Amino acid sequence: MNPQAKIYVAGHRGLAGSAIVRRLRASGYDNLVQRTHAELDLTDQAAVDSFFASERPDYVFLAAAKVGGIHANNAYPAEFIRDNLAIQTNVIHSAWTHGARKLLFLGSSCIYPKLAPQPMPESCLLTGELEPTNEWYAIAKIAGIKMCQAYRRQYGFDAISLMPTNLYGPGDNFDLQNSHVLPALLRKFHEARVRGDEEVVVWGTGTPRREFMHVDDLGAAAVFLMETYSDEAFVNVGVGSDVSIRELADIVKEVTGFQGRIVQDLSKPDGTPRKLMDVGRLHGLGWQARVDLREGVAQTYAWFVEHYGKA
Repeated sequence: MNPQAKIYVAGHRGLAGSAIVRRLRASGYDNLVQRTHAELDLTDQAAVDSFFASERPDYVFLAAAKVGGIHANNAYPAEFIRDNLAIQTNVIHSAWTHGARKLLFLGSSCIYPKLAPQPMPESCLLTGELEPTNEWYAIAKIAGIKMCQAYRRQYGFDAISLMPTNLYGPGDNFDLQNSHVLPALLRKFHEARVRGDEEVVVWGTGTPRREFMHVDDLGAAAVFLMETYSDEAFVNVGVGSDVSIRELADIVKEVTGFQGRIVQDLSKPDGTPRKLMDVGRLHGLGWQARVDLREGVAQTYAWFVEHYGKA
């Protein structure tokens, strides 16, 4: 990318989008186009087309999405499939229509089958049933991958896709009902410590294993792939190692300074047994994650405490 190129980051205020913006600015890209949801509703086809016709960005990072954890996916399945399909369809089509040189689409590791081989290679997409608790979101993201591939095949549009693992970091969503597991645990343990509680309840058995990537690593990977990669095949973006939910809870307990005990609520769902990315393709392209999990959790906790009222 030319440093003067006009770059649009859809979802620039979200967890992933804000990290991409930080990385772009740190890399010398200053001609960034940004719109808040109030300024541009990406589910509105006419508004999105008008925006692209007016701004004509050269490069597009599609990081906007409706996201959430197990509870949110179960509670709002219609919104998860409708809004995500609308956002990605509108942005991908309008980017191609109005001459964008390249688009990067952010998917999710939940696209893979519930019982996918571990670690999960890109080749196992569509080889088995999805995890029921987030299939609505997963189906939308799979459609986004296929749309990028279809526009490349039929129109020659340089659209690439990357599949991030579970992300965390500054600016995350810490709502206890709708957030992902790591920020939810950080808030639970922090507030339990402040109140002087004797225990913290963690959903499920604690045995499912998850891979966690600091969002600044994702931002770096996204910019790297936009600069260097052009192919129909999508790319897993992860760290290549995982921890159990109980191990994660132990890390959060240590970082937050909580002194009580951890109790597992066996009445709550576990979700997918394991989700570890095969990052061989990414490593082969010359990029690897750098942020250690405990270091990243401590950094995120410091941000949470500093921004507690807003977070």
